[in-house]
Amino acid sequence: MEDTPRGRTRRTDPADRAQLRESPVSLRRVAALFAPYRRQLALLTGLIVAASTVGLASPFLLRLVIDEALPRQDIALLLWAVGGILAVTVVTAVLGVGQTLISTTVGQRVMHALRTEVFRHLQRQSLAFFTRTRGGEVQSRLINDVGGMQSVVTSTATSIASNVTTVVGIAVAMAVLSWRLSLLSLVVLPPAIWLTRRVALLRREITAQRQRRLADLHGQVEEGLSVSGVLLGKTLGTGPLASAHFAETSGDLVGLEVRSQLAGRWRMATMSILFAAIPALIYLAAGFPATSGGMTIGTLVAFTSLQSGLFRPLMSLLNVGVEITSSMALFSRIFGYLDLPVDIDEPARPVRLDSRDVVGEVRFEDVGFRYDAEGPDVLDDVSLVVPPGTTLALVGETGSGKTTLASLVARLHDPTRGKVTIDGIDVRDLELGTLARVVGVVSQESYLLHTTIRENLRYAAPTATDAEIERAARAAQIHDLIASLPEGYDTVVGARGHRFSGGEKQRIALARTLLRDPRVLVLDEATSALDTETERAVQAAIDVVAQGRTVITIAHRLSTIRDADQIAVLHHGRVAELGTHPTLLDNNGPYAHLHNTPTPIAA
Repeated sequence: MEDTPRGRTRRTDPADRAQLRESPVSLRRVAALFAPYRRQLALLTGLIVAASTVGLASPFLLRLVIDEALPRQDIALLLWAVGGILAVTVVTAVLGVGQTLISTTVGQRVMHALRTEVFRHLQRQSLAFFTRTRGGEVQSRLINDVGGMQSVVTSTATSIASNVTTVVGIAVAMAVLSWRLSLLSLVVLPPAIWLTRRVALLRREITAQRQRRLADLHGQVEEGLSVSGVLLGKTLGTGPLASAHFAETSGDLVGLEVRSQLAGRWRMATMSILFAAIPALIYLAAGFPATSGGMTIGTLVAFTSLQSGLFRPLMSLLNVGVEITSSMALFSRIFGYLDLPVDIDEPARPVRLDSRDVVGEVRFEDVGFRYDAEGPDVLDDVSLVVPPGTTLALVGETGSGKTTLASLVARLHDPTRGKVTIDGIDVRDLELGTLARVVGVVSQESYLLHTTIRENLRYAAPTATDAEIERAARAAQIHDLIASLPEGYDTVVGARGHRFSGGEKQRIALARTLLRDPRVLVLDEATSALDTETERAVQAAIDVVAQGRTVITIAHRLSTIRDADQIAVLHHGRVAELGTHPTLLDNNGPYAHLHNTPTPIAA
C-alpha cells in the first residue's frame, strides 16, 4: 500500500516485500527449524489456549457476584466467586510464565542453531565472498537478523495463537451474555480500530526514520572515534567537518524524537478515548428496552469487561500480515547466506597426511586461473617446481598474478585449470586443517586480535605451551622486545595492533605462524610496507625461520630476494623468466629491467 497525498502510510516495509520477491521462503523450510521442538510447541499451544479459556471465566464470576451473591447476601457464594476470580488470575499468571519459558527457550535454541550454522558456513566461504561483501552486512545478518528470529516464536507465533483464541473466546462469551450488545460492538469497533491503527502506522513511520538516523549516528561514532578514524581526521584536518555532520544528525534526532513522543501520546490519547467511549455507548444502549433485553447489571458489567479485553488482541491480529512478512524476510536473508555455495570445501575423499612427514616439495602443474568465468585469465599455463627446503621468489609488475599464484598453495583460491601439489598430493585432496598445518602464510597486512600478545600467538596453536610461544617469538626476533614490556607477553596489543609498529606487528605475526611449524611458508609481500631499517630486521627474522623450510615469497623490493634459489618473473599471468639473480641479470630481460628501474618495485 503506497504513500498517497492523503497521508496513508505503507503497512509493510517495502524492503521486506522486495526481499521476499527476490528470495521466496518455503514455509516447509521454516517449519523444519522448529521440528525438533514439536512437543514443546504443542505444550505451548495448549498453555495459550488454556490461559485464554480460563481468563474468560472472570466476567462470568463477576456477574455472579453482582447479580447473585451481593443482592442475596450469600457469603458462601461470594467467597466462592471471589476465590474463583483470584484463582483465575493466579492460574493465568502461572500459565503465562510457562508460555514465556517455553517460547523463549525454543526461540533461543533455534536462534543459537541458526547463528552457529551461519557463522560456520560463512567461515567456509572463499576470500572472494568477503572481498565483495561489506563486513557490516555480514555482522548485521549474523547478529541482527538472526537475533530477530526469536520474535518469530516469542512474539509473532505466540501472539497469533493467543490473540486468535482470545478473540474467538471473547466473541462467543459476549454473544452468550447479550447478542444485542454484541451487534452494537460490531458497529462501533471498525471505526475505532481504523483510527487507532492510523495513529499507530504514523508512529511506525516516524520510528523507522528515527532508527535510520540513529544508525547514521552510530556509524559516525564508529568511523570518527576509532583509532583509524581519529588518525585520518587529524591528518586530513577533517575534525570540524565530522563534528558538524555529527551535530546535524543529532539535531535531526531531536525533531524525530519529539514527533515520535507526540505520536505515541496521540495513540495513547486515542485509545483512552475509545476505551471510555465504547463502554459508555454500551451503557447507553443497555438503558433502552429495545436493546437491553432485560439485561441485569451483572451481565452489563461482565459484558463491558469482556468487550474491553477484545480491542487489543483484535488490533494485534490486524498486524499479523506485517509481522509475518517481516519474519519471513528475516528467514529469507538468513537462508540466503546458508544457501551460498562453498567454493573451497573439504574434499569428498581426503588424502591422509601427517604434517610431520611432509618434505615440502611444491609443484605448479599447468596452472590457469580466472576470478570470473567470463573474465580474463589471471594465470595461464604456469608450471614451476620448488624443491624441498628451497626458496622461490615471485616478481613482476602489478597485476602479473604473483599474489594469486602464491594463494593457490594455501587454497585461498583453487586453480581453474591444472593443479598445485605438495609432495605429489593435490592440495585439493587435503583436509583444510591439514593444509593449514603444512602451509603457513604471512601477508603484508598483519592482523592482530585485540587481546594479549600471548593469546594472539596462541590463536594459531591453542594448546601451545608458554615455552613454545617464547621459542617461536625468539625465532621471529621479537622476544626481546616483548620481554622488555612491563606486562611482557600479557601486554594487550590494542585495536588492530596499533600499539606496535609495522615491523613489530609483522614479527609477531611471523611468530604466530611459526607456532604451527609449517613445512611450507608463503610470504606475501611481508616487508613491502616497512621502512628500510625495519625491513632489514624483519628480513633477518625471515631468513632465520626460512631455514629448512620451503619458502615462496612475493618480492616488493628486489634486494630482498637476491639469494633466492629461484626467481620467477611473471608477466600477464605467465612465467616470463626463471633463474637465479645473477643469471637473470645476465639475460638482460624483464628481471634486469625491473632491477635497473629507479625504484625496483614488483608490487
